[in-house]
Amino acid sequence: METVKKLLEEQRRHLDHYFEKIDLAQLAQVVDAVAEVPGLIVFTGVGKSGIIAEKIAMTLVSTGTKALYLPPTNFLHGDIGILTDNDLLVLMSRSGETEELLNLIPFARKRQARLLAIVSNPLSRMAKECDSAIVLPMEKELCPFGLAPTTSTAVQLLFGDLLAIALMNRKQFDLASYAVNHPSGAIGKKTTLKVEEVMIQGDHIPLCRSSDLLVDMLVELSNKKCGALLVSNEEKELLGIFTDGDLRRSLQSQGPAALDKTMGALMTPTPLAVEQEALAWDAVKLMQKDPKKFVMVLPVLHQNKVVGILRMHDLIQAGIA
Repeated sequence: METVKKLLEEQRRHLDHYFEKIDLAQLAQVVDAVAEVPGLIVFTGVGKSGIIAEKIAMTLVSTGTKALYLPPTNFLHGDIGILTDNDLLVLMSRSGETEELLNLIPFARKRQARLLAIVSNPLSRMAKECDSAIVLPMEKELCPFGLAPTTSTAVQLLFGDLLAIALMNRKQFDLASYAVNHPSGAIGKKTTLKVEEVMIQGDHIPLCRSSDLLVDMLVELSNKKCGALLVSNEEKELLGIFTDGDLRRSLQSQGPAALDKTMGALMTPTPLAVEQEALAWDAVKLMQKDPKKFVMVLPVLHQNKVVGILRMHDLIQAGIA
């Protein structure tokens, strides 16, 4: 345990060094330069830096920036033909002395692509030979031998994430655009699935009037299996909600006399509610707004009228919560 604690503290110190020492002006210049690229942003790297380069390229693509990753050997065996004078070639290397990347530079020059080096050594050949460079400050690797890429890949990843989000903001890449790029999986559901697709509706909505007696509504509460009754008027405007928890609390505090009370007297007025056009993910966040008291059911409205009820159980089954 003590060894792990020391490693954690050391790792924090290394990352603090990165945040404290990075050149903000240089960082801003790189973001500006990448944002103005009219063509492709092509990443390349060797070993662990290559893996990080590929991840950054994939993040950029999913957030609205045209990017791709190619290994340096692929460039030298035909793929360099993809580069044009509209493109930016981004070379990632901790040392800035990776021979495979240095060998690639003159051929990329012939394609008239601009070159950006992402290194941790400001005096490296790669930093000097590229059109521009960003130096990612690195105190030392977490590896005790200073060999295994650990801190260096962490700061590369931090830079890549910052670049992706900065470009998202610059391009005003909104949630609708993000949803188009993520039509499947959990992300797709969170960005596309609407409340109306998950809610209980029609005759299955547990409804009652404020004048109804609790004793007369117990069957409705039980049969509809929603854990609540929505109290509305004749126009189906929402007046309040009465949950299983309210039933338990009413019986505990008032005993059998609670059964003869009206729903208007027992309900919780002005409950949380959600519009049917809202994203189901937004409904989840609303239901979990208070971490001390999660809401398990939510009335669904359209033009201020009750059109459904949403259960946390159904959101979980849909893979949203």
